[in-house]
Amino acid sequence: MNIFPIILAAGKGTRMNSSLPKVLHLIGGKPMLQHVVNSCLQLSVTEMAIVYGHGGELVRNTVSNKNIHWALQEDQKGTGHAVAQAESLIDDDSTVIIAYGDVPLIQADTLSLLAENLDNSTLSVLTTHLDDPFGYGRIVRNGDGKILSIVEEKDATDEQRKITEVNTGFIAAKGSDLKRWLKQLKPNNSQGEYYLTDCIALAVSEGGTVEAAVCNNPLEVQGVNNRIQQAELERAYQVIKANELMLAGVTLLDPARIDIRGTVTAGKDVSIDVNTVFIGDVVLGDNVTIESACVIKDSQIARNTIIKAHSNIDSSIIGESCDIGPFARIRPETVLKANAKIGNFVETKKSTIGVGSKVSHLSYIGDTQMGENVNIGAGTITCNYDGANKFQTIIGDNVFVGSDTQLVAPVNLAKGTVIGAGSTITKDTPEGELTLSRSKQVTIKGWKRPQKAKKNDKENS
Repeated sequence: MNIFPIILAAGKGTRMNSSLPKVLHLIGGKPMLQHVVNSCLQLSVTEMAIVYGHGGELVRNTVSNKNIHWALQEDQKGTGHAVAQAESLIDDDSTVIIAYGDVPLIQADTLSLLAENLDNSTLSVLTTHLDDPFGYGRIVRNGDGKILSIVEEKDATDEQRKITEVNTGFIAAKGSDLKRWLKQLKPNNSQGEYYLTDCIALAVSEGGTVEAAVCNNPLEVQGVNNRIQQAELERAYQVIKANELMLAGVTLLDPARIDIRGTVTAGKDVSIDVNTVFIGDVVLGDNVTIESACVIKDSQIARNTIIKAHSNIDSSIIGESCDIGPFARIRPETVLKANAKIGNFVETKKSTIGVGSKVSHLSYIGDTQMGENVNIGAGTITCNYDGANKFQTIIGDNVFVGSDTQLVAPVNLAKGTVIGAGSTITKDTPEGELTLSRSKQVTIKGWKRPQKAKKNDKENS
């Protein structure tokens, strides 16, 4: 089956009250339109069309794929008019699926079922049942249950408004049939628009059959028209992602308090506490423990590592059995080797921390290559930036750096070096020696601390 999806994404989305085109608002960290594109791509399609309008080049530049053809809808004259803008791209023998860029939870399996219905029908429509169908087009059937037409809310009779089976807007049809129906659409309705739904009545009038593919989860086919609906679908999306993790063996302390804005791949016996956010592509090894309120982006975390509360890890590689946080900030291009420790209020950037090395608290390590079994004392910083250029610090194996030390790059601490507390190191150090720099301690005998003047003295002065 040659499936050709057409995604309608031209609307402005006035009720979003935003300068951003509606289809570019995010669900799970990705534009809604991107979710729909991704579902279509799972059908193994070779190409698709997106009908765009409001937002123009911003929409095209945000959602890009070599398989996408773009069709501009300059005037908003309804869904039928929108599809007609892509008519020249439709092959007669293709199976065309009409989808919507503001329905982000649509699944590939549902789209596939919609297309497969054409094996036994002229036109396939995707429907669902709602307890409150207000605002939706109703599926009108005859006494035998055959679909006759779709009636929009504003055009429906009181009796038709009682129907709970509603149109989702998604349809599938053979390319030649769809192009013929598009040419027959008329704006004979209260909105003065060209309704795509009128294709159902046209198919029936030709003696064709219309079959419904029923979606049992209304949230999957819910569109977004305002921020409330966006928030509802965001939570629904997060439930899906949380369930996937738990089915893969991950323990979530509270599945309702996790946010996945990308892809999380997890090993066995991973534990994730509340209010943790995952962004981009994250890989978690076996037995990883993540405490509460952490943010992890585009990173790999190997087995048996613990990430303590309120830590932030970005674009980094964390080795086995590491200990990070609480309140640690691991910035891009950090590599922690096995058994490394990064403690509370420590920041690293573009650095490698060797096997078993420790930076336990209140330190900054940037542009650094650190060997094995190094101990960095509290308050140590690498001074890697002179205001114009970055320089590297090299720290050999078994180095001990005392507290409150500044390492002014470029500098090389040879293996076994010990740096005395409170030092500013500007030169390379020899192997196995103690190096320190301190001002001479002086006591001023007889010095008296200044005293505040008494209130009466001030008034008399």
